[in-house]
Amino acid sequence: MTAKFDKDTQDQPSLRKPAGIILMLLVILLWCGIAVTLIDYLDGLSFWLQLPAYIILGVGWIFPIRPLLTWMSR
Repeated sequence: MTAKFDKDTQDQPSLRKPAGIILMLLVILLWCGIAVTLIDYLDGLSFWLQLPAYIILGVGWIFPIRPLLTWMSR
């Protein structure tokens, strides 16, 4: 028994993943620019005031990326 190869049933490649990767890189670059700008303002503060900012800026980039990852996986 041989399987019949039909081009109509073959899934066409989607542009979501390449477009999503480019958008993710742009979002991360934008986030890095925002983080660097904010860190310049926080430079004179004490360690305990800087710590939450570093945590938020270090982890917060995932929140804008999450909807993009969901869109890419569909």
